[in-house]
Amino acid sequence: MHKKRVVPVLAVALFLPLAACSTNSESSSMSANSYATTSAGAASSVKSSSAYAAPSASASKALHGPSATLAATPWETTSARNQLGKQVPLTNADVQNYVGFAYFKADGTFTMYTLKNAPKMHGEWTVSPDGKTRTIVARDARGKVMFKRASQIVKLDKHVFTYRTFPDAADKSVYIDIVHTPTHHREPAH
Repeated sequence: MHKKRVVPVLAVALFLPLAACSTNSESSSMSANSYATTSAGAASSVKSSSAYAAPSASASKALHGPSATLAATPWETTSARNQLGKQVPLTNADVQNYVGFAYFKADGTFTMYTLKNAPKMHGEWTVSPDGKTRTIVARDARGKVMFKRASQIVKLDKHVFTYRTFPDAADKSVYIDIVHTPTHHREPAH
């Protein structure tokens, strides 16, 4: 008999677009500032909720190519650059919601945390076979889809994961590339 693995989930109030996986592209159904987070209730909400069960590891497929690369390591947001190639501070209003740690698991689920280990979001992820698009589906504590976002991958290899965000979804000439590098940071246990 197989036991279902229940993954800790996050309360609705904890979801924020995060550096490692979010973009305010046109495929998003919610704006980058649609969510508010409170770290006071984060840990208790995650521990107490078990309504959403992520896909089990036995349901995962062998990953290849870009998907395997993304799942091979945890990622940390380390920098951001605009369309002119100039550095944008991680504290910039158009960048700060994307900053943190991201864990893309081989079973197709992801979790994201702030740099202070507060939960930000969770759900499922995919990378297109050509490696050009990363899609996330963020879910609430009951498993209901909160939003779906497709982000253009600028670069993905074992040294860097960079995707593009657009401060104004209607203006594709202005963008910010969010850069992540591998980290040894362990996923917080909430």
